[in-house]
Amino acid sequence: MESISIFEIIKVGIGPSSSHTMGPWNAAGNFLRQIRTDHQIQDVKEVFVEFFGSLAKTGIGHGTDIAGMLGLAGENFKTIDTTKITEKIAVMKVANQLNLGGEKLIPFVYGEHLILNKKRSLDFHPNGMIFRAIFDNGEELIQDYYSVGGGFIATREENSYEKHCVRTLYPCHSGADVMRNVEKLGLQRISDLIFLNEESWRTKEETEREALYIWQQIKECIYKGVNKEDILPGGLKVTRRAAAWNTKLLGDKVYKNIDEWFQLVVDAEETFTTINKWVSCFALAVNEENASFGRIITAPTNGASGVIPAVLMYAQAFTDRTSDDDIVRFLLVAGEIGTLFKKNATISAAMGGCQAEVGVSSAMAAAGLTEIMGGTPGQVLMAAEIAMEHHLGLTCDPIAGLVQIPCIERNSMGAIKAITASNIALESDPTKARVSLDQVIQSMWETAQSMSDRFKETSEGGLAIAVNVAEC
Repeated sequence: MESISIFEIIKVGIGPSSSHTMGPWNAAGNFLRQIRTDHQIQDVKEVFVEFFGSLAKTGIGHGTDIAGMLGLAGENFKTIDTTKITEKIAVMKVANQLNLGGEKLIPFVYGEHLILNKKRSLDFHPNGMIFRAIFDNGEELIQDYYSVGGGFIATREENSYEKHCVRTLYPCHSGADVMRNVEKLGLQRISDLIFLNEESWRTKEETEREALYIWQQIKECIYKGVNKEDILPGGLKVTRRAAAWNTKLLGDKVYKNIDEWFQLVVDAEETFTTINKWVSCFALAVNEENASFGRIITAPTNGASGVIPAVLMYAQAFTDRTSDDDIVRFLLVAGEIGTLFKKNATISAAMGGCQAEVGVSSAMAAAGLTEIMGGTPGQVLMAAEIAMEHHLGLTCDPIAGLVQIPCIERNSMGAIKAITASNIALESDPTKARVSLDQVIQSMWETAQSMSDRFKETSEGGLAIAVNVAEC
């Protein structure tokens, strides 16, 4: 088993779903590269893409179709103007054309060249898709892809995250590995170990810069979310709430930019109820942005993208752990916990339900917070275990296939649970714990395998059926 950088787990993404939006987008980009490697874009006559299983069943609500089209058009979700996405898709649909790779206009009829096959699943993974290119000379290029969570893609031959894997100096593939390496090196903090391992990809200074860049993106995302008042797209008519909360919590205070707003939050009344509301507000803000095709931080997925930002913002605004070093160490530890779930279980809701998204993110956030609050390595792992333990069995049942209900509120709950898990761990003796992080990861994976597919991001069970709203 090879190591994964924490920046493959916590990274810049686009809403509303890492597995259903970013994954197909990455697959389309990979298919373009295949075409350019073996042929030429100018020689392509037609391109077809068919989505299967979970990708098809919640494809409209998750923007899977949009991601496939924009990916084939050569757009980059890290740089695209997110306010222009709807317009770009409308132009393609009206013209029945797609500018393949940004180089050649080809016929592209929605429903003919792009199909959501809800009746069939590919046997390799629930999130399957097949791309097919036909060339002027009659040749064809066909490739299957699978979106395996967190924006990662796989084929039957290879997995995209493996391209980023290396063997670190002190491999950590389990909680036991983490503790063993910390003790072996005589380290007091888990983040010191992760700093050493991340040097397999970049220097310590580069790691710090990347972590602080992630933090800046988090702040900007929250700021955007608390300053938008409208209805979320998709047909459920869900009203954004973060902006109203922000206004109510700040009262008549006025701000002109993100720094002034942040200072007002820092200076706000610090009662238990007020802080609790702020944490929920932060999480809501991010996930409302995610639901609107906004740019967010995938951590470890988009559906769970509000948990870590909410907990890190809590630490920055309402504790004395506010240095850049605290930000970096929080993200390093949170990311490392995410890699343990990625390698030993899953971070895909289509494989494991929402326990694999919000549950994992809550465990990550709990560990990161415990690290900067002075927790021992044992307490850090204990916090992650506690957070996941109380998300076991959480299903993924999005109403109308949208990452809105219950997804947005679940991020607030995941953030609050992370803070609670951290507080419990900080007041506990981890040597007396009866459940280890590795055991809870194993239990999470066993639960995932036993869970009915109805509760794995298919909108065929739970709230998705109880509320009984057609896919939007």
